[in-house]
Amino acid sequence: MRPKNLDKEQAIRTIALQIIADEGLENLTMQKLAKAANISPRTIYIKYENKEDLLVKLFIEEVLGAYEKALLAGFDPAMPFADGLKKIWLNAFEYLTGNRHAFALIRHGKSSPLLNRAYQQANIQEGYFFAPIRQFFQLNVSAGIIKSLPHDVLRALLFSAIFDLVTEYFDYQERPTQIITQQTLLDCCDVLIKGIMINP
Repeated sequence: MRPKNLDKEQAIRTIALQIIADEGLENLTMQKLAKAANISPRTIYIKYENKEDLLVKLFIEEVLGAYEKALLAGFDPAMPFADGLKKIWLNAFEYLTGNRHAFALIRHGKSSPLLNRAYQQANIQEGYFFAPIRQFFQLNVSAGIIKSLPHDVLRALLFSAIFDLVTEYFDYQERPTQIITQQTLLDCCDVLIKGIMINP
């Protein structure tokens, strides 16, 4: 009985992420989710209070942990700045382009109160996720390698472009030629590196 319930819950989460990726968050309803998962809406409401509760749990339990693990693969905060940033960018690009459903929810979380609510409900302190990247910034600021800016400014400056590039990547999947390649990504990363390093 327990494995069956776990399978049902995983199906709800997987299908919810798929609807968000394919149709947008605004088109995710509990009724549509129940129909796609071939269960009754009541079953979903037993597990989740409402749509927001579902989204918060999806964000923390299905997306953030996996994204952090992917981002930090082969990364060390002590790496030279250019090497470390390129590693993070390549990891992010590989994960996000290979997990469109997760990308869709992360994008939503960045532009809505969802992320803050998710952190508050789970009692997650600032810096719990992606701590090695925060350390990477601090080490390079302290060493005078990159310009001293608040952490949130550095994060926005160095990572917002990745999300825009991944958005373009998905847009260009419907066109004859894909312009967002790994080389394009590295060229863009080089521009950022030169702009933020004190002596590039």
